[in-house]
Amino acid sequence: MELKRVVVTGLGAITPLGFDVQTTWQSLINGISGAGDITLFNASKFKTRFACEVKDFNPGKYFNRKEERKLDRYAQFAVIAAREAIADSLLDNELIDCNRVGVIFSSGIGGISTFEQEVANYYLHESLGPRISPFFIPKMISDIASGHISMIYGFRGPNFGTVSACATSTTGLITAFDTIRLGKAEVIISGGAEASITPAGVGGFNAMNALSVRNGSPKTASRPFSASRDGFVIGEGGACIILEEMEHALARGAKIYAEVIGGGASGDAYHLTASHPDGLGAQLVMQNALADAHLTPNSIDYINVHGTSTPVGDISEVKAIKRVFGEEAYRLNISSTKSMTGHMLGATGAVEAMVCILAIQNGIVPPTINHDSDDDDNEIDHKLNFTFNKAEKRSVKIALSNTFGFGGHNACIIVKNFLGKSV
Repeated sequence: MELKRVVVTGLGAITPLGFDVQTTWQSLINGISGAGDITLFNASKFKTRFACEVKDFNPGKYFNRKEERKLDRYAQFAVIAAREAIADSLLDNELIDCNRVGVIFSSGIGGISTFEQEVANYYLHESLGPRISPFFIPKMISDIASGHISMIYGFRGPNFGTVSACATSTTGLITAFDTIRLGKAEVIISGGAEASITPAGVGGFNAMNALSVRNGSPKTASRPFSASRDGFVIGEGGACIILEEMEHALARGAKIYAEVIGGGASGDAYHLTASHPDGLGAQLVMQNALADAHLTPNSIDYINVHGTSTPVGDISEVKAIKRVFGEEAYRLNISSTKSMTGHMLGATGAVEAMVCILAIQNGIVPPTINHDSDDDDNEIDHKLNFTFNKAEKRSVKIALSNTFGFGGHNACIIVKNFLGKSV
């Protein structure tokens, strides 16, 4: 069976750096941090009191009261990102077969704020019996964003969400890619959204000592590959990528951003939360993605790394990159845009795949900001080009995005510049 080719025809985003793709991108290439003090709840007694929030977000600008009541914050982000991407792709203005258009939109945690609110409401009124909203379950579940997007637009193709912790939306994009290249759909609206800056979300990660506690300097707290890194900065938001079968896109004259050419997955089989110290799962997932794309390591120009700013995780990913790419590793641009967006958990894969696509489109690699010092023990090879502190102009033909999640879930996707039908 000849596999279909899959291209990207639309992008959408709402992030700690902006309410759309272009604002987010401009902030990224200018090295702007989205971190600040938490405003979504009173965090004064928490170990970590800052995050990368979507600032000044007013759902009333996007939804009427009835719609807003049905959507958890994470699902609101999903719908907003999908609206931008669908409008960008002109799918909403085209005569298309909605039976062949699917939605695979993902969240790692789902409606955690809805869960907190409903449980608190129950205990507040416990003496009167259960007082639980009929919207509780459909607002909370992590697949409901896909359902809302499909209902808004009438898309009746494959419809679900994937869950693989912080690899969630990359896993969803790879699943969408596979669905189209196997001929099971012509278009998939895919992406991820997360809204876990809540007492349970921040408190839970604090209990694991996973978050930075640099409360005096939030904007410099996410510092991947620096010796002074002390944990990740939690972020929120969403991103959407329209994947489309190439012939279908060409037939309707769609704008094509890039082509998706490969994806890989692997498991660490090591620890509940920590990555393998030698990066064996990370190594395997990149090798699997390269094999799927029929590429050799010298084909890659840019890696958007997982790079969360954790003491162990950054080291293991660098070890994996050096084993996979060998001497070619020193030719690459590498950057962690989590230094600016924070770690958006289940949304991060979609955001960072979008960053790879925009790097190809614009010939610019966004930086890893906040670098202040190299590791004393040389476990991170600082001869590698981590694109520290300032964006670099570079012709990016092929880019790779890594995402790794608790439970040892690893996913990697590869995108390239689209050179036309005959290539």
